[in-house]
Amino acid sequence: MTLRAAVKVALAVAVRPSLWGTAVRMWWRTTPRDWWRQRPFLPVPPSDYVQFRLVTQYGAANAPVVAEDVLNYLAWCKRQDQAG
Repeated sequence: MTLRAAVKVALAVAVRPSLWGTAVRMWWRTTPRDWWRQRPFLPVPPSDYVQFRLVTQYGAANAPVVAEDVLNYLAWCKRQDQAG
């Protein structure tokens, strides 16, 4: 994901307070427990996981991320969490 796409996604989530908790939970769930021991020393999901998600969503690992798709995914995750 490019920096520009990440900023677009962050802004899209920022204006939807109802998804903040879900976004944090999903970020926490996908961040490796020992992220500070591995490059790039940032709390981000592993690149192979991100590539897998891009391939399953868009059909290519280098496809651009669409903020609306991330919002739909977070809304789905929220519904799943609420369902138990």
